[in-house]
Amino acid sequence: MTVPTLRAFVLDTTDARRLAEFYRELLDLEYRKGDEPPPAGTDDPRGREWLQLRARDGAFQLSFQQTTGVRPTSWPGDEIPQQAHLDTSVPSLDELNRQHDRILALGATLRFDRSTDPDEPLRAYADPDGHIICVFVG
Repeated sequence: MTVPTLRAFVLDTTDARRLAEFYRELLDLEYRKGDEPPPAGTDDPRGREWLQLRARDGAFQLSFQQTTGVRPTSWPGDEIPQQAHLDTSVPSLDELNRQHDRILALGATLRFDRSTDPDEPLRAYADPDGHIICVFVG
């Protein structure tokens, strides 16, 4: 049987370049050829429409689609549901704690902290546009 192959996960954003740079740094991704940032002070036409990042091993792609408005999720509240989120993992609690400071420095905000859970420590963050990123130990 033939089934569709998932190629990329796409995030809507009001600033494609800013959000692509956030995830490029966070997940050590690389731009698709031609999507790299232009030299400082020059026009960025691709950054106003669509950008694509790729895992260095080719395992996945993360894309950014420019929109005129994004309603950040209110999760863990119910007012605006998250609808989708990204799950990531680290190998240890020490690494979860190290990544916490790094993720905040990149511009995310902490939304949920379950780092002391003995069975499944995790933290959930909102990226600069309000999309949720979970970081689990496992």
